[in-house]
Amino acid sequence: MAAGKAKSRFGLPAGLVRSEPKRRPIRVADAIKAEIASLLVRKINDPRLYNIIITSVEVSDDLGHARVLYSILGDEDPKNVAKGLESSKGFMRSNLARALELRHVPVLDFRLDLAGQKQAEMEQLLREIIKDDDSSPRRDCSDPEIG
Repeated sequence: MAAGKAKSRFGLPAGLVRSEPKRRPIRVADAIKAEIASLLVRKINDPRLYNIIITSVEVSDDLGHARVLYSILGDEDPKNVAKGLESSKGFMRSNLARALELRHVPVLDFRLDLAGQKQAEMEQLLREIIKDDDSSPRRDCSDPEIG
């Protein structure tokens, strides 16, 4: 007999199966992110896409769809950038097929990532609060009239 544990033929019921993230979609998402970033820098000459960064890529478990999140670095019009990404989607998919050697390339869905913009807004609000606190007169807690 073989040394080692034999696998049980009995599994957990469908509702109790652990839903751990699968490794292959994560690896494919990382490869797609790197390849699209490379394409934006080296091969795509659309001026609407000069000031964007790919922030993350999420791939479905069946590798059929990929949601590509991007941020805009400047004062570029988001609608204009979205049109540029839409027009270069076919070029990106064909290059992904060659570079990643996938039988089926996921359908790309580009979405604007607002996390960076919201973070900048929060930082600005915090700076204003700190500025207001510094400009307001401070009370001295050792003053006998206050206590």
